[in-house]
Amino acid sequence: MRRMLVLMALFVATAAAPAAAGGPLVDAAWLKANLGRPDLVVLDVRGSRQAYMAGHIPGAVHTLYGGKKGWRVNTKTVKGVLPEPAYLERLIGGLGIGNDNHVVIVAGGYGAGEMGTATRVYWTFKVVGHDAVSILDGGMTAWLADRKNPLERGWTPPRPTTFTARLRPELLADADDVRQAQASGTLVDNRPTHQFMGINKSGSVKRHGTVPGAKSVPGVWLTRDDGGLFRNAESIKKLYELAGAPTEGATITFCNTGHWASLGWFVSYEVLGNKQTKLYDGSLADWTVDNKNPVERRVTLP
Repeated sequence: MRRMLVLMALFVATAAAPAAAGGPLVDAAWLKANLGRPDLVVLDVRGSRQAYMAGHIPGAVHTLYGGKKGWRVNTKTVKGVLPEPAYLERLIGGLGIGNDNHVVIVAGGYGAGEMGTATRVYWTFKVVGHDAVSILDGGMTAWLADRKNPLERGWTPPRPTTFTARLRPELLADADDVRQAQASGTLVDNRPTHQFMGINKSGSVKRHGTVPGAKSVPGVWLTRDDGGLFRNAESIKKLYELAGAPTEGATITFCNTGHWASLGWFVSYEVLGNKQTKLYDGSLADWTVDNKNPVERRVTLP
């Protein structure tokens, strides 16, 4: 009888204990086990409100990645840069996220580029000093893979609160940082190979090519089969070594407008553990505005 009472007490204590803190990546099982925690906010960053309304993780609030109330703003010369801290405080607080909340970011999970929405929002949280943030590995696709996982339909309104930013400028690179890093081999271009080579370019940049000295690590390499699940540290390290890209020390990731680069920043900073990694959010859209900034084109076509 006494043994049974001890076992029951252990069971109750275990059930009442808080779940383990989530790391940079959490899986669907972890999220399911933690739903209902009063400090947890599930942030749905899928691009379609209709998809969110049709079915989302219970309690999740929706946010738009771009647009007037999105996570990136446009300047006179560059699109999609990091907003001012005051703007982000209003945005984050308006979504019901305070400084004591743990945020789990949920993208669609359809591909590496789409997961870049989650990594860019994740990086933004880190820049404003919020460490209690995770990404659902595999996104909504991973959640839907188990039919036992619950869904909620309709609109879940956020409960606005107050969020105070504590800016971390050490996570953010600018053109001056890139100029200083050109000769060091610490620049990582996360765009597709055809853009890195200068065969094609995005409409957001002025010139073909890349920053001289940059190494190419395309964002599509960083998830398994260009899907929503991130590769593990061992695989990513092998890919970086293949590309001749740094896996430790001062590193700056860039792309066209800081979207693909957020994938590179996330795997370098969080998966590989290189805490000296910065993201150039203006990227080549900003770099190519100034004609004095050099660009290297590996392939010149008529």
